Amino acid sequence: MKRNVLGLLSMACLTMAGCESMTREEQMVVGGLAGAAAGLVTANAFDANTNWKIIAVMAGAAAGTLVARNNATDQCAYAVGDGTYRILPCP
Repeated sequence: MKRNVLGLLSMACLTMAGCESMTREEQMVVGGLAGAAAGLVTANAFDANTNWKIIAVMAGAAAGTLVARNNATDQCAYAVGDGTYRILPCP
């Protein structure tokens, strides 16, 4: 379990460092992929069955694409669900 958490944290740090020069769309894609991977790692860590793994991957992907942070302005882009997004101050 500790190895999974450390691997997940390492992956998150590397992903965030690589997003500095990406467009918003690219950040959302990378966030979705990273979220899906994090969901799968978490489901595997809890020894979930196949249905729960699918749900965890989908939830992780959704969470990863919901928020994309603009580091220069400290604003976040929140997906609306229809292909557009709103830009608001990050919490």
